[in-house]
Amino acid sequence: MVNFVLRRAAGMLAVLVLVAVLVFVLTRTASGDPVAVLLGDMATAADIERVRKDYGLDQSVPVQFGLWLREVLQGNLGQSIFLQRPVTQAMWERAEPTALLALMAVGLAAAIGIPCGIVSAVWRGRAVDQVFTGVAMLGASVPSFWLGLVLIQLFAVSLGWFPVSGYGAPNASLSERVHALMLPATVLGLLNSALIIRFTRASMLDVLSEDYVRTARSKGLSERVVVFKHALRNALVPIVTVLGLTTALMIGGAVVTETVFGLPGVGNLVVNAVLRRDYPVIQGALLIIAALYVLINFAIDLLYAVVDPRVKV
Repeated sequence: MVNFVLRRAAGMLAVLVLVAVLVFVLTRTASGDPVAVLLGDMATAADIERVRKDYGLDQSVPVQFGLWLREVLQGNLGQSIFLQRPVTQAMWERAEPTALLALMAVGLAAAIGIPCGIVSAVWRGRAVDQVFTGVAMLGASVPSFWLGLVLIQLFAVSLGWFPVSGYGAPNASLSERVHALMLPATVLGLLNSALIIRFTRASMLDVLSEDYVRTARSKGLSERVVVFKHALRNALVPIVTVLGLTTALMIGGAVVTETVFGLPGVGNLVVNAVLRRDYPVIQGALLIIAALYVLINFAIDLLYAVVDPRVKV
């Protein structure tokens, strides 16, 4: 167990170092100057050069990377050029909407995807299987921004059940926050349930053809016991994998949905940082998202041994 954790920790560290290098190099090679954007069109060349020196942008890329990496190792992701506050503080202020949205969306996706996948596998080839398979293919094809605009028009504008955008007032309660996130969570939940349906169906089909499932049926056990106790328990490993990956993708990939619904989350922060060439925010946000991604994958590996005792860590 200790050796496994140490090996995975070394692998995660290598991934984060690679992400840090790639993000830093790509932001520096992209067109545009954050100082010029910050000062505006009326700034002189002397003003731009002075501010660039204040932020250390006048030094070579390797020197800038070394200085930034030293700060990261000390727990400091830098200072936002436009927000004029630490990147960690800016991300912490935006973390709640993104985290709550991800949890709601994953819960909805699992509540839809797992039962539909089980039903589709049990009644393979029948009408219900064709319907759920078609819904899964449709969900994988629909753009999130289009579905978000449709739901806004229907449930927010026409029916007035939900707010069009935003996350509620600054002093809003948790129930008001959840109410404001219902539409974006529905968008992400519906679209990501398509992947869970397909994985659950495929995993269940593999297990339902096994000898021990046929033996359980021959013993006269009810179909419910056969499906949920014998088949589903042995099909959980791929399902847990796709749920974990879906959670990781929700945290880092809800950029479009947050933009459509005007949510003050991490995705919206990253979009604005890219438009402004706010290097510290881009670097810090992507590094944290990558760290969460590898940690979730590590947690999935540990869950394998819990879900299936035959799996040894």
